[in-house]
Amino acid sequence: MSDAPRMSPFAAAAALALCGLFALSAQAAVPEGSKSEPQSATKSAFTGSDEDSIDAERLYSALVRVQTTAVPNARSNATLGREREGTGTVIGKGGVILTIGYLVVEADDVKVTDSQGRTYPARVLAYDHATGLGLIKTSVPFNVPPVPLGNSAKLADREPVLVAGWGGIPDTALAYVASRRPFTANWEYMLDEAIFTIPATTGWSGAALVDRRGTIVGVGSLIVRDATAEEPQMPGNMFVPIDALKPILEDMVKNGRRKDAPRPWLGLSADEVQGRLIVSRVSPDGPADAAGMKAGDIIVGVGREPVRTQADFYRKVWSRGSAGAEITLRVLQDMDIRDVRVKSIDRVQYFRSVTTY
Repeated sequence: MSDAPRMSPFAAAAALALCGLFALSAQAAVPEGSKSEPQSATKSAFTGSDEDSIDAERLYSALVRVQTTAVPNARSNATLGREREGTGTVIGKGGVILTIGYLVVEADDVKVTDSQGRTYPARVLAYDHATGLGLIKTSVPFNVPPVPLGNSAKLADREPVLVAGWGGIPDTALAYVASRRPFTANWEYMLDEAIFTIPATTGWSGAALVDRRGTIVGVGSLIVRDATAEEPQMPGNMFVPIDALKPILEDMVKNGRRKDAPRPWLGLSADEVQGRLIVSRVSPDGPADAAGMKAGDIIVGVGREPVRTQADFYRKVWSRGSAGAEITLRVLQDMDIRDVRVKSIDRVQYFRSVTTY
């Protein structure tokens, strides 16, 4: 029997998956017509400089299963459900874990399970509506080496990445960066730049987007139909870039939120349909509801300025001041054009009280 040290099955499988990432990286780096052998290129990448090497066991030990239960009367239960589950990544000492925000909104019970199957109680540390990111922290010591934050701005199209979920190797997928571009959604949400990957993977909620240096460069948010910027349109996943977190991370850890004044929130969902913004949902008891808006209304302007896209709509609303500002919307309602004055709020005010904060 050999006395040589053995790599654990977990670490071996992790290394194998990461080896695949380097294989994709090498193939992407070889120009068309090159006679370089993929195997030698892969070996060179995998055994190259420390800058381009990944500690597989460290990476997978820092990925945790996040399970949350929202308060029974949570506003978000109608769209997100009360029981939620996804991935979190340890990014700070003592068990500071980064995940996607919709897992922790109005969460009253939070648990994390590590790679060894051990479950720890946790609490919501912070939530940021502008980025859609959330932080949680274990309630007992959880001393796992954190995954370093990468540089999402340096990601290039067609760069190979790992979409790494809490389930380890079965929950990890190899992908390519399809595009980096602005993203808007109808829940009053916009990113100046989001990361889109292909092919689509199902374990996206809170998943870590990992580059070949082993750093986290994005957090999984959605599955989308148009991950590619140009034709042909291909389905894939959208990730919140890690660079969006860096300027606000210290404040989120210390204060539970960014220090900037919160944006005005109206409490409505508006979809772009043939050059028009049609209200598809009004949040019950929210500002727009109180102002008399309803599904089917068509938003044609903010004040006297016309709007046709979600991005234009959000920019004009947010330029009117911080939460609490009165926003005048020009609305086509019941065949009449009318001005509706909506008293905005900070979205956090709309959430139900929880006991874990």
